[in-house]
Amino acid sequence: MEAKKFNRFKISVLLTALLVAAVITVCLCLKFLHFDFNTVGSDYNIIQIDISTRPQNIEARLEYLYGYNTVDFGEAGENYLAHPDSVLLNKGTDNETVLTAYVGGHGKGPIILKNTTDGVDYGKRLTNTPNSWRYSEETPTLYELEFVNGSKKLILISANPKWKDYKSGDGFNASVSEDNGEHWSEFEKFYGKDSACKLSPIVAMSSLTRLKENGKFVDKWMGLFHDYNFCCYKTLLTFDDKGRMHWSKPQQFLKNSIDEKGRKIDQCFVAKKAKICEIEVVRSDNGFGDKLLMISRCESRRMNSMLAFSYDEGNTWTKLKETPSALNGDRHKAEYLKDGRLFITFRSIERDKAKLSAVGEHSRNFFSEGWVAWVGTFDDIVSWYGGNRTAEGQYRIKLAHTYNAGQSSASLNANGDTGYAGLAVLRDGTVITSSYGRFKADSSKTFIASKRINISDTDELYERAISEI
Repeated sequence: MEAKKFNRFKISVLLTALLVAAVITVCLCLKFLHFDFNTVGSDYNIIQIDISTRPQNIEARLEYLYGYNTVDFGEAGENYLAHPDSVLLNKGTDNETVLTAYVGGHGKGPIILKNTTDGVDYGKRLTNTPNSWRYSEETPTLYELEFVNGSKKLILISANPKWKDYKSGDGFNASVSEDNGEHWSEFEKFYGKDSACKLSPIVAMSSLTRLKENGKFVDKWMGLFHDYNFCCYKTLLTFDDKGRMHWSKPQQFLKNSIDEKGRKIDQCFVAKKAKICEIEVVRSDNGFGDKLLMISRCESRRMNSMLAFSYDEGNTWTKLKETPSALNGDRHKAEYLKDGRLFITFRSIERDKAKLSAVGEHSRNFFSEGWVAWVGTFDDIVSWYGGNRTAEGQYRIKLAHTYNAGQSSASLNANGDTGYAGLAVLRDGTVITSSYGRFKADSSKTFIASKRINISDTDELYERAISEI
C-alpha cells in the first residue's frame, strides 16, 4: 500500500515538473511572439537612385549606368537561367577576372561558368566544368579560400535539398580548384542520406567566412546554411595535410546566443518562427576586424530581415533584431568598396502599407521592387542595431527592372524572381554585379545580366537628389 502511495507521489511530482516546464516554454514563446513576429512594415527613408531606366538629358558619361550587360541569354536554348554567384580572381593585379557560376534552371540544373575582365564581355561558356556539375541539385555558391602560407583555392558548393517527390535531401556537394579555376575536382558529398548525420541543406553555403584564432586568421572557414524547417546550421571547413576537405558536423548555431544582459539564450525558436534563411556574414573593418555581422532573409514576410553580431568568431550571437526597411530583402551579398563603405545587393522586399496599396497588392503583405543595392557603412548597421533609427544607410540603388507578366515599362512593382547576385569590387573600385530575371519587357526569358558601376557616379546622382529635396 505504501509503495503504491509512493509511486503515485512520484508520478505527481513528475507531472508537476512537466507542467512547469511546459508553462515556462509557452511563456518564452509568447515573449518572442510579442517581441518580434508580426511587426508593422514601413517604407525606407533613404534616397533610392533608380538606374533601371535612362532618364532624358542624362550626360553621355553616365549613360552606361542605365543599361545592363547580358551574361547569358540562354546560349543552349534555355528559357530559364538563375542564381549566379561570383568570385574575383587575381585580386589587386592587372589581370583581375570575375568568375561567375549560375544554374540552368531554378536552383536545380547544370552549373555553368563564365568569366569577364571588365563586366561587359563575358564571352562563351567555359568548358572545363566537371561532369558531376551537370546534375547539380541547387544554387551554386562560389568562394576563394586564402591560406596562411599564401596559397589559394577556389571552392564551389551546391546543396542537395529535398525537392518535391524526393523522399529526402542528400547533404551538400563541394568541388575544389587549386589552379585558379583552370581545373575542378568532381563533386564530393557531405552529410548525405547515407551518412550518420543526414541533412537536407538549402543554399549551402550562403556564406563562408574565414575565421581567426587569437586574433590571427587561420585555415578554417565557417559555412552557414538552413533546411526546410528553417533550422540554421554552421559547419567548419578545414583541409588535412593531403589537401582533403573536412566539414565538421553541422550544428544549429543560434542555440548559442547571448542577450543584452549577457544571459545565454536559444534563438532557434525565433529562427523557425521568422523563417530565417540565406544568411550573409560580413566581417568588420574592411573584412579584417573582430566583429561578425549576420543578415538574413525572413521568409515569414511578417517582419524585416534580421541582424545579429558575433564577437567570438561565430561561437555565440547577440539577440536577433530587424534590419531597417532599406535593407529588408532576400539573399544579401556584401562587399567593401575602396573607401570602406559596404555595397550590399539583394532582392527587395517591401512591406509598407501605403506602397502595398499603391501597387494593388492587397492580398499579400509584401511585394518586391526587384534587384536593388544598399550603400552605407558597417557602423550604420551597428548604430541601427543599437537603437539609432536614423542610421538606415546612405542610399539605395534600383539596379535593373525585372518585368512582371504584362508589364511594358518599368514600375514600382517588379518581378521578385531576381536578386540572387554575384558581386565583386575591382582594384579601381568598379563594382561588377550580376543577377537573374526577366530584364526584357518583350521576352518571357529569365536570363543572367550584369551591371558595371563606378560608385563615384552613383554618389554624384545621390548628391543631385539630395540637393533637390
